[in-house]
Amino acid sequence: MTGIKRNLEAKLNHLLNHFPAIVVLGARQVGKTTLAKQMAPTWHYFDLEKPSHFEQISHDPEFFFERYPKHLILDEAQFYPTIFNVLRGEIDKFPNLNKRFILTGSSSPDRLKHVSESLAGRVALQELGTLKVNEYAGKALSPFYRIFESTPDKKEIQFAKPPLTLDQVHDVWFKGGYPKASLSTSHAFYLEWMDNYFNTYINRDIASLFPKLNKLAYQRFITMLGHLSGTIINRSNIARAIEVSEPTVREYLTISEGSYLWRQLPSYENNVTKSIVKMPKGHLQDTGLLHYLLKIQNIDALYSHPVVGRSFESFVIEEIIKGLQASPITNWQTYYYRTRNGAEIDLILKGPFGILPIEIKYGANTPLKELRSLKEFIKEHDLPFGLLINQSSEGKWLTKEIFQLPCGWL
Repeated sequence: MTGIKRNLEAKLNHLLNHFPAIVVLGARQVGKTTLAKQMAPTWHYFDLEKPSHFEQISHDPEFFFERYPKHLILDEAQFYPTIFNVLRGEIDKFPNLNKRFILTGSSSPDRLKHVSESLAGRVALQELGTLKVNEYAGKALSPFYRIFESTPDKKEIQFAKPPLTLDQVHDVWFKGGYPKASLSTSHAFYLEWMDNYFNTYINRDIASLFPKLNKLAYQRFITMLGHLSGTIINRSNIARAIEVSEPTVREYLTISEGSYLWRQLPSYENNVTKSIVKMPKGHLQDTGLLHYLLKIQNIDALYSHPVVGRSFESFVIEEIIKGLQASPITNWQTYYYRTRNGAEIDLILKGPFGILPIEIKYGANTPLKELRSLKEFIKEHDLPFGLLINQSSEGKWLTKEIFQLPCGWL
C-alpha cells in the first residue's frame, strides 16, 4: 500500500515533534508498519514478532537502547511488554528530547497496561483504523471535520455536492478498509485474504496473547458478533447461545475490543426525564470483515441482505470516528441513545464542541416522520442542530434544526 496518504500522518508527525515517543495502535494489517516507515524512512526498524529481532532486544534491552537511543521504530511491541519499563528509563535520561521512538501495537491501551503504567506523560497514544474512503479514493480529508474544532455554527454547515461518489463509498463499505484486501482488483484474492486474516487472528494472534483461551469458543463468539453487529449487546443471551459463562463473554468482549475488532458504544444517559436503555451497543469495526463473517459475497447480495441497514450505520460511525481521530480535536466521546419507549439516535458525539446527535439512514430520501426522535432530542437538550447522514446527492436543511449530510462528505 505504499503511496497511500493516510489522514493520520500529519497528526502523528505533530505528536512526534512534541513527545519523545508515539505509540500507534490498531488492528492487524491496517497499515501501522507502512505508515511508521513512511514517516521515518531512515530510522532503525525492529519487529518484535520476528524471532531474531526479539532475541536481539530481549537478551539485553538496556544495551540495545545504548546502541539505538533515538530514531528507532519498534513494531508489534505488545510481544515484549517489558520493553516499556526499559523505555521509560531511556526517555527519562533526556526528558526534553523529542522525536526519538515510534512504537506500534495490535492491542489497545487497556491490554498494553505497561504503556499506561510505565510511560504515562512520556508518550502519545494514537489509534489507526482501516482505510477511510477518502484515503482509498486518494483525496484529502473532508472539510466536514473542521466544524468540530469549535462550537459549530449553523452558518458553517454548507455542504452541497459531496466530494466522494457513491461508488467510492460503496466499494469501501462492502470490502472494508484493510489495505491489502480492499486495494486488490482480484475478488478471488480478496476472499482468500479475508479468510486467511480471520484464521490468523484466531489461531495465531489471539492464541499467542491469550494462550489459555478456548479458541473454538472464541471463534463462535466472533462469528456471533457478526450477526449481532449494530445491536444492543446482552451478555447473558450470548453466553447461553455459545454455551459459556457470562464472565467468559465479558472477557471475550474485552479481548475483541482490545484487539480493535469490535467497538462498543455506551448509552448516552444524561437524561433524567426518560427511562434510558443502559446496555451498550456494539459493532464490528470493519464492515468487510462483517460481510465476510456473514458470507455476503458481493455488493448486490449486500443490498438485499437483512443486515444492510445496520451494516451501513456501523460503516458511517467508523468513518466519522476515523475522521475525528485524524483531526486536532481531543477529549471527545461517542454514544448511542435509546429510550425504553423506542426513541433512538444512532450516534451522539460529545466534546469541547458540545453535543451533536446524528441519525444514519441507508436510503437516499428520509421522511421527516423517521426523524422524530432526533427532533425531540435536539429540543430537549436545547441544541442548535442535529445531522441526518444518508445516501442523498446534496446537503441541505430539512428543517430549521436538522441538516441532511450526504455520506460522500465523510
